[in-house]
Amino acid sequence: MIINHPLLGPRDAQEFTYLGDAELLNRPYWLSETALQQFHEYLYLRDNPAGTHRELWFHEQGDRSWLVVTRDTGTHEIQNVELARDVALARRAARTAGETRG
Repeated sequence: MIINHPLLGPRDAQEFTYLGDAELLNRPYWLSETALQQFHEYLYLRDNPAGTHRELWFHEQGDRSWLVVTRDTGTHEIQNVELARDVALARRAARTAGETRG
């Protein structure tokens, strides 16, 4: 499987380590009143879907970047690859914009 790294171009998947669901980027806020329940769900209650799925991959044998890879788990076809920091920053900006509107 080839992962088209956003900065380095096409790389063999053997250079990467699969780290799980990209929802791990949405870590609960530890000072929340419901933090205990949120962390339980964050750590133990995960989906294992067939089909299109967003995953975290770590470029262990390269530039050590974290990627969010959108992949079909049935065919292994990669549909999109993004730097995880860009995904996290975009989510943070959207969350901040939503808080200022509300």
